[in-house]
Amino acid sequence: MINKALFAIAAAAAVAAASGVCIVALAFTLYALMREVVGPAGAAASVAGAAALLIVIVAAGLAIKVGTKKRVPGLGERVAGVAKQRPLAAGAVALAAAIFAARNPKMLIPVVLAFLEPKAGRKT
Repeated sequence: MINKALFAIAAAAAVAAASGVCIVALAFTLYALMREVVGPAGAAASVAGAAALLIVIVAAGLAIKVGTKKRVPGLGERVAGVAKQRPLAAGAVALAAAIFAARNPKMLIPVVLAFLEPKAGRKT
């Protein structure tokens, strides 16, 4: 059982190393081809663009594979939802909050942080 796991890890490492070698070789090839057309700076930019495109493709694939998990809305999102449903009440609350902040500026920072920080114990 442990042998199977070790062989699987070794195989994955070999595939990762071979993939890395292939990507580096392709980057050198792209640079050599593009250097003749757009010069050294343009060739370097082409290689960087190709690497960025590869990263985006891999990240998108991983994001799709992971899937979307049900996300619990934060306090700010819930307040925004209520404000959309009841705009007059939200305006009145915003006016009251502005008056409160003008009279108690020291209390403004903790209130703002309460909206921005994730809830304790909840992974975001």
